[in-house]
Amino acid sequence: MNRSFLLGVLLITACAHNAPVTPAAQPMASTTVGGRKDIHWFRSSAEYRGIALEVYRTAGDHLVENARGMAAGSWAVILDADETVLDNSKHERDLADRNEVYTETGWTAWVRERAAGAIPGAVEFTKRVHDLGGRVAIVTNRADSLCAPTRDNLKRIGIDADEVLCKTDASGDKNPRFQLVQNGAAAWGMPALKVVEWLGDNIQDFPNLTQSVRSATGGYADFGVRFFLLPNPMYGSWEKNPEP
Repeated sequence: MNRSFLLGVLLITACAHNAPVTPAAQPMASTTVGGRKDIHWFRSSAEYRGIALEVYRTAGDHLVENARGMAAGSWAVILDADETVLDNSKHERDLADRNEVYTETGWTAWVRERAAGAIPGAVEFTKRVHDLGGRVAIVTNRADSLCAPTRDNLKRIGIDADEVLCKTDASGDKNPRFQLVQNGAAAWGMPALKVVEWLGDNIQDFPNLTQSVRSATGGYADFGVRFFLLPNPMYGSWEKNPEP
């Protein structure tokens, strides 16, 4: 064998042996909860926590202007409960892990556990409302029979609600209960209150709004000013919208 050729082969082999090894690109693993990425995102993502904190901090900053000049105790904010201040994603995760679907019986048992956690930013926001002289009203579509454990759960996570209005009819329309807060008829001894902000995770948590607002001119004018919306990819009235 030609000596020069052999020397060249040895040099190439040595270089190849000492070259840095670049690992092949690996596909990103997809971690889901019972096959549902929506629950995993809600419970585990940095993005969800960041959005929730951003919404609550923005709503808190707007309180100063929205309640300017109002006497202490004369104004309020209205918040939804589930996925707005109370985090029920553990219940959703457990259903998915067992390959089960929502039932009233299962939901009732979960509510009575009083085990829902706090949505990031919710507790601090409600404390700021009180510090500025406002009142906190929770308007929820939890059944009226579940209002007592709901109040207990709110207290457990550190939310001191001045009023908790649960669903008393089949429709679930919150507008009449919004009016009760505004007219001073929601609770004994509670005066008429000027509602300066609404917070929710469903478009129907805001006065006179439905999914049809998507096509309404100027339908979002109050968002980011008096209306503050949190994301909920797990369930909601949006599920009935047709695919575009």
